[in-house]
Amino acid sequence: MMGSLPAQQNSLFYDFYLERHISENHLLRHIDRFLDFDRIREHLEPFYSHTGRPSIDPELMIRMLLVGYCYGIRSERRLCEEVNYNLAYRWFCRLGLEDNIPNHSTFSKNRHGRFRESDLFRSVFNMVVRKCVDAGLVKGEGFATDASYIAADVSRTRAVDNASGSGWVPDRVESRPVREYLNALEENSDYRRPQKNISLTDPMSQWMAVRGRAEFIYSTNYMIDVENNIIVDVEAPPSTKTLEVKATQVMIDRIEQNHHIKPKRLMADTAYGSAHSLNYLVTEKNIEPHIPVWG
Repeated sequence: MMGSLPAQQNSLFYDFYLERHISENHLLRHIDRFLDFDRIREHLEPFYSHTGRPSIDPELMIRMLLVGYCYGIRSERRLCEEVNYNLAYRWFCRLGLEDNIPNHSTFSKNRHGRFRESDLFRSVFNMVVRKCVDAGLVKGEGFATDASYIAADVSRTRAVDNASGSGWVPDRVESRPVREYLNALEENSDYRRPQKNISLTDPMSQWMAVRGRAEFIYSTNYMIDVENNIIVDVEAPPSTKTLEVKATQVMIDRIEQNHHIKPKRLMADTAYGSAHSLNYLVTEKNIEPHIPVWG
């Protein structure tokens, strides 16, 4: 006998707990066990005003961003929609069924404004690494480093041709990335490099051929502890060999400062085997370089 759905009869009251509907083996449950936001709130205290309208809770923003990173949700608009509809995402973000989701525009302004200036994301990353160190997952005896390309979130059509090398003088009232680019040029001369094309959306990105096609990219540099393959630091400069090698030095210094760890040896490819790089490792840091001859 073919059954049929009963006529819709809504209950007057509901007894619904998000906690009951999230599996014990859910990825977000495993991540949630290692998050500690007490230190984050202390870190952000100086960046909040005591007057005006309340801003987005930093814990909510970090939790939403973690959802986006874990599930490949790159659009902030879509991320806000997904958190609104998904019960597991709501649970992880500490949102009840009736709690409102931040507007994607407000979310973006906070992420690129107050929270960006506070270096919040670096603080969260260091907190996670510290937990790995405390748990004995980071041995600190041997590190490995390498770089991989990541496409800049820009349009190829929004660019200026700089093949003549005459230079490009941006307007300071342009976009936030342009203003950050100008500030970076003033602070670090290494960023002043000739480029055939310059992106108007993100001029810090590097124009180069990757897998046969030229595009705007960055170079994501990772420093990994080889004992358990734990990423202990990340640096993402424009993709040039000079900046990639310097990024390695920045990461080694930062790891030593933040976690009091200095490796005995460092593994890398031949791109990191310049005289300047080897002198830094051997003379300044007393680190044994392991650089294969095949590159």
